[in-house]
Amino acid sequence: MTNVLISGASVAGPTLAFWLREHGFTPTVVERAPSLREGGYKIDIRGAALDVVGRMGLLEEVRRRSTDMQVARFVDVNGKQMATMSAQLFGGREGDDVEVMRGDLAEILHEATKDDVEYIFGDSITALEERPDGVHVTFENGPARTFDLVVGADGLHSNVRALAFGEESRFIHDLGHHISIFTVPNHLGLDRTEMMHPAPGRSVGMYSTRQSTDAKAMFLFTSPADPYDRRDVTEQKKLLAKTFADQGWDVPRLLDSMWDSPDFYFDSMSQVRMDRWSSGRVVLVGDAAYGPSPASGQGTSLSLVGAYILAGSLAAAAGDHAAGFAAYENDMRPFVEENQKLAANNLKGMVLKSAGQIRFQMGMLRLMPHLPGKDRMIKRVTEPIRKAATAITIRDY
Repeated sequence: MTNVLISGASVAGPTLAFWLREHGFTPTVVERAPSLREGGYKIDIRGAALDVVGRMGLLEEVRRRSTDMQVARFVDVNGKQMATMSAQLFGGREGDDVEVMRGDLAEILHEATKDDVEYIFGDSITALEERPDGVHVTFENGPARTFDLVVGADGLHSNVRALAFGEESRFIHDLGHHISIFTVPNHLGLDRTEMMHPAPGRSVGMYSTRQSTDAKAMFLFTSPADPYDRRDVTEQKKLLAKTFADQGWDVPRLLDSMWDSPDFYFDSMSQVRMDRWSSGRVVLVGDAAYGPSPASGQGTSLSLVGAYILAGSLAAAAGDHAAGFAAYENDMRPFVEENQKLAANNLKGMVLKSAGQIRFQMGMLRLMPHLPGKDRMIKRVTEPIRKAATAITIRDY
């Protein structure tokens, strides 16, 4: 059980390849995109995931690529500041937590594995057939090959999951909100600053990280009632423009930049919930198996920890993949469930339902620095995240 095909070259896939290689396996990573995916949004690495990155010898480089965000400012329709808070508190971070851009982390992981892991870019799995000698894999472009095991590390809309487990609608649970993120010119001259403009049922943000010459625009909103084609980017852009057509601040300029943005992302805020993460010789890891949604802030950490535990469990099982898969799920599931719980509560503060709720939240943010119990209030915000991020012990294999 040494030849393992991994679908997906973002975070979970290269991390799994790293640890499989460390345990003596021969991993191959296939990625649909023609090259490593750049861009994306800010992501957090916390708790147990920091331990995994440290064991990989990559923590220093990850910290070097930190976004170094300093402050979050909330503005009204005219751009007038309503409240401000530290970027650490805004992101629910404390202590050693680190925030990086997703594309930077993907690049770090690829650099750490590319010399002795086979990467196949610009290709995708089209069929999986389990045989006595392994899984016969058919590719969209390359020749068919047989692998001992196949791993789906290919995200929320996992192709491997669809092939091995069935239609994604059985596993994806919509949280009632959508998110869109894309690169825009830094016309506000932001420097490690996040600007947020809340409105009832909608929230718009713009931020620029350390050493970045451009910025990211982020739109959060209550899910649209009208259906849309998930693969039609133009239709998604039209829907976003329609949803935010009457919103003030710098929203019109951000929407104008959207049409030419090179990395437009649009999707539902959804979680993946499955009764099992393996079927025969096929197993899932990261968002493909248990995506907690961006609202949790823990998707990257789950991917890093899950990849480490899957590789270690397979190594400990000494060739018995069924036992390895069972051990991986037994160790990971409580951790996954604890982290998925974060999303619903976080969403309540990310997208407020009414103007009254916005006024109350802004008032509390302005008062917080002057309240005698401010430290306890801050701990109430960060404690659930800290508890979830450390709800597993990273052991040696």
